[in-house]
Amino acid sequence: MNDDSRAHKFPRARIHPHNGLMQLGFSSAHGGGGQHYQCQYETNIHAFVCQREATLRPGANSTWYHHLMRGGFNLAGGNGRSESESPGSSHYIEFAHVYKTFDYPVLDDVSFYLDAGETLAIIGRSGVGKSVSLQHIMGFLKPDAGRVYVSYQDITDGDDAVLRKIRKKVTMVFQSGALFDSLTVRENILFSLELREDYNAANKEEVVHGLLQIVGLTDYKDTYPADLSTGYKRAVAIARALAAQPECILYDEPTTMVDPIMADHLGELMVRLKTQLQLTGVVVTHDLDLMRRVADKVVVLFEGNAIYFGPVAGLEKSEHPHIQEFLAMDSLV
Repeated sequence: MNDDSRAHKFPRARIHPHNGLMQLGFSSAHGGGGQHYQCQYETNIHAFVCQREATLRPGANSTWYHHLMRGGFNLAGGNGRSESESPGSSHYIEFAHVYKTFDYPVLDDVSFYLDAGETLAIIGRSGVGKSVSLQHIMGFLKPDAGRVYVSYQDITDGDDAVLRKIRKKVTMVFQSGALFDSLTVRENILFSLELREDYNAANKEEVVHGLLQIVGLTDYKDTYPADLSTGYKRAVAIARALAAQPECILYDEPTTMVDPIMADHLGELMVRLKTQLQLTGVVVTHDLDLMRRVADKVVVLFEGNAIYFGPVAGLEKSEHPHIQEFLAMDSLV
């Protein structure tokens, strides 16, 4: 039985009193060579770290951040696409009149979009196509009709090479965490770094330590997944996802089956990844408190249709009877 009753606080963000820069609430690991201001790769996360370390530790050598970000990819706050790519959409993710049927219509002319750096919540009752939507974004499923755009590209008819490229930019945190049971927490995160030829063993250990600091689980690095609560497994899964240097993270029911304290900590972590690293996010959830906390836009699925798509603040004003029932039931919980 999972025990989610353990109280645990993730390190909190804080505002530096002099430059107003929001900072992650953990200390940096030492190591590496060269100074951040001399690094040639400029990404949002790298610029954030450069400013942070110049403020807190002037003249400090590069840390695990440098090793993680040396690939020079663009995070969501930037363009996110190379000039050689022909963009299919002006939005980072877009569903354009998507249809998908199994034994019954699951998605029926569904359209929505989100822009880089935003978070979209997909809500609705069980079985309405929320997780199916995530699988379309990852390219695990293809629509029967309509177009799916990810990282500005039309991936609807994308081959394996196209989808592999997309999956380097977009990663998914599954409900189960999808951790390897035979590997420790540390080894699970290292798995995402195995194909990085520009890392040596010391670099990889710095990255693992730093990511575990982000999610507040450094004391659990040698623990096996079977000994972790559901919430802790999801936190480790988020750390492993970050090791892949994504532009976008998809969260599948991140607060389901966790206690309120852990749900709050996971929500806090998602907010920090959005506001400080400018990661794009899609979250499937029944948790309307989480939706209000992390999302900019929301799409409500019902009987195969998107019955609402727009700002979170506008959801309360919808006159659709299902939405009113959904909100009323939530207020009773």
